[in-house]
Amino acid sequence: MRNRLIARRAPHTAHAFGRGYSPTLHKGLYTRLAGSFLLIGACACPRRLTRGLADDPSAKMPTLQRNAMAGITPARTNRPAMAKRGVMEVSLIFPEGEVIRRYYKGLIYLAARTCYSEKTPQQIWSEFLADKTPPERVLKLIEHVIESGHHSTIEHISFTFAISGVSRALSHQLVRHRIGVAFDQQSQRYVKYKEPQYVVPPSIEANPDALREFERFRDVSEEIYHRFLAQGIPAEDARFVFPNAVTTNLIMTVNLRQLMHMAGLRLCTLAQWEIRQLFKLIRKELMAADPYFGRLLVPKCVPLGYCDEKRNEDEHCKIRPHKNSVFRVWELYKRGQLVERTAAETDGG
Repeated sequence: MRNRLIARRAPHTAHAFGRGYSPTLHKGLYTRLAGSFLLIGACACPRRLTRGLADDPSAKMPTLQRNAMAGITPARTNRPAMAKRGVMEVSLIFPEGEVIRRYYKGLIYLAARTCYSEKTPQQIWSEFLADKTPPERVLKLIEHVIESGHHSTIEHISFTFAISGVSRALSHQLVRHRIGVAFDQQSQRYVKYKEPQYVVPPSIEANPDALREFERFRDVSEEIYHRFLAQGIPAEDARFVFPNAVTTNLIMTVNLRQLMHMAGLRLCTLAQWEIRQLFKLIRKELMAADPYFGRLLVPKCVPLGYCDEKRNEDEHCKIRPHKNSVFRVWELYKRGQLVERTAAETDGG
């Protein structure tokens, strides 16, 4: 199971999972870099580069390093822009959907039932495996503990996702989550990138002038990175010239409680656009494995019943009313200034 997504211009519409927001391009940085390092689109003939070096100790050096010492930047292949475009991919790699559907609800039921039963966990589990526990009873107890906030019971199940083609800007946000989740990420210290890929924000992609500046800065930073490596600069130091747009890969293992919390924050229409796309794909993967668990990944306002984001006080996002509106209505109701209407009155009116 694998989902792929190339960053597109996000629609600026308020629907259940979509409002696009875009960061601002910091102009002028690439010009300062370009002022110190000139890009050479084509090198001189290799024969001319090596002429007269037969007796030079540096002649035994790799061509790339020798050229760097001479101040010559190696020619880069003129690849089309899309060749450098990172593709976001998410795969639920463990467990398989069959395992999730067969055992995961039972594990939550086991944890919850252990709290309220004289039976041993072994007895409860044996009954579940023998199909002696009615499925509706299992679902009813799971819904009860989740709605009651008894979420330790859902920490017993976890999911492992493979994530690739996301920006370092995204991964910096993702690893802020620490409890109930484990990450392992591609290292820029030990990996020497031959052809790094990049994520382009939709707002920049939609602006031709900004896109040209973005691509120029991207190319300059990449040229400097390779020049540093050729000069013997360690990869762990050469990487300092990379922008946040460079893609990275991760493995994430997370329990259901934390995954619901993360999705509640990152599926919000006010979340940063790229990490929001990531959690849409995570949700899609989980929906494919078992829709019961996929449906638990929703913006936090859905289970709350109201929005608590200060930036949504104007209620431009319509998924749920803002808490200020809810409390105003409640105060009016307590004062007797609101009269509750019956269903018949509502239908008739």
